[in-house]
Amino acid sequence: MTDLRRTLLWVVFSMSLVLIWDAWNRHNGEPSMFGPAPVAKPAAAGASTAPGAVPVPSAAAPAAATAAPGATPAVVPAAAASAAQAQRVTVTTDLVKATIDTQGASLVRLELLKQRDQNDRSKNVVLFDQSAKRLYTAQTGLIPPTGGAGLPNHHTVMTLVPGDLALRDGSNEVQVRFESPDVGGVKLAKIYTFKRGDHVIGVRHEVINSSGAAVNPRLYLQLVRDGNPPEGESSFYFTFTGPAVYTDVTKFQKIDFKTIEKHKAGDKPDHATSGNDGWVAMVQHYFASAWLVDNGSGAKLPREFYTGKIDTNTYSVGMFLPVGEVAAGATKAFDAQLFVGPQEENKLAALAPGLELVKDYGWFTILAKPLFWLLTQLHALIGNWGWSIVALVVLLKMAFYWLNASAYRSMAKMKAINPKVMELRERLKDKPQQMQQEMMRIYREEKVNPLGGCLPIVAQMPFFIALYWVLLSSVEMRQAPWLGWIQDLSAIDPFYILPLLMTGTSLLQTWLNPTPPDPVQAKMMWIMPLIFSVMFFFFPAGLVLYWLTNNILSIAQQYLINKQLGVLGK
Repeated sequence: MTDLRRTLLWVVFSMSLVLIWDAWNRHNGEPSMFGPAPVAKPAAAGASTAPGAVPVPSAAAPAAATAAPGATPAVVPAAAASAAQAQRVTVTTDLVKATIDTQGASLVRLELLKQRDQNDRSKNVVLFDQSAKRLYTAQTGLIPPTGGAGLPNHHTVMTLVPGDLALRDGSNEVQVRFESPDVGGVKLAKIYTFKRGDHVIGVRHEVINSSGAAVNPRLYLQLVRDGNPPEGESSFYFTFTGPAVYTDVTKFQKIDFKTIEKHKAGDKPDHATSGNDGWVAMVQHYFASAWLVDNGSGAKLPREFYTGKIDTNTYSVGMFLPVGEVAAGATKAFDAQLFVGPQEENKLAALAPGLELVKDYGWFTILAKPLFWLLTQLHALIGNWGWSIVALVVLLKMAFYWLNASAYRSMAKMKAINPKVMELRERLKDKPQQMQQEMMRIYREEKVNPLGGCLPIVAQMPFFIALYWVLLSSVEMRQAPWLGWIQDLSAIDPFYILPLLMTGTSLLQTWLNPTPPDPVQAKMMWIMPLIFSVMFFFFPAGLVLYWLTNNILSIAQQYLINKQLGVLGK
């Protein structure tokens, strides 16, 4: 059983080496063993060039029909608009500075005025962008029921209707209206509504039928993005970047860019392709964008979901929706919402079912969500996210106090009998079978369970791993100060004080543990915490604070138990 315990420690050590090696590869631009391979930088986008052809639904059927499951959307060429005709318009509110291109009235740049850039604190976070280093836009348009580009779409140059472009003092919203020329007997008006204190943008589409016959178009809402991770992402931990699709039936589905890249025509997509509800999103660390649709009546609205590769290192996620029949000379409106902002879990949950799932907790969501709730309650009382982390770890250690006590008591007993075991191994090293029998006799006489120090700790690991993901994923930690030199819990400790303290406490824990009889294993027991601690020099300060607090509390409990049993220094 002692060998099994050592085997577990060797597994932890080996995995640490694998993670460090993988992180080093990613730091040097090599493919990760656990995530998608790095992709090339996007090509420079012109100032008024809308990327991508017009999407076509997989089922060119009447607009109210449901798309064929598993079909892959195709694209058809669209007539390129004249770049000289298009211009860019900037809209400013208290939270965002948005740039809209009159080519398609697409949202091509969005700056979050309350979020500072992680690499340059003098600048704000820019989420949407259409430049040489980043391509990330929101596009919409109309397609005929049989597909094609015969109606106003995101390539059509539209006209800005004069009006306010900034949120005035005392006003709660600003509306910006764009109108298209007649295309195929149809005009499209797109009205953006920006509200004070809100990251949700209302987008109304007014379909004006100027022809002599009824039309039955479909509306597409899509997000287009390059496949590069956000700037400033750490090489020592992986967070998901890519599209997501949600329906009440299939729930939350992430689709990485590598999967889209490998997709071939005729293959079934790895996500839902149709439904009567749901949304599409682009997800990255701390932030997300999502197209949301609610017709307000509570009735189900059929929609078709798609993902696709538009160009080299350029991908889309979107959905088609039926506008319904528009009689000759009539106008019909269709409302949608575009969320662009930080992944604030409680606010996302209130916007749409499942939208809070864009905040990635990995495999431990069932534990992470209540832990995040508890963390927010502590923050409401304490008012500081750093001290809230400390308080949460204290509560967890209290909840597992007796389980930990059992583990540390078992380890203390192992430490007490360690001289006997080492003497036995030396004396019977040429008689392994007899040595094992004698060791089992000692364990029985001393009432020691060799696994007693491992199993209670293993039982707690899912909770602490879940808390790790809570701290890694929560945008609330971003630029949140703790004390003194720690002014951003999501950034690396600028003076590496917390990682150094964590390394010291890890070594102290090793000293408190029983020494393996094998000299090689004994040396590795001291080397392991040193190697494992290397990663913490590149982890956010909030994560290191959490591990350091856990270490200190564990040391205190283990020290008291060792002192009670008289095994300190043995």
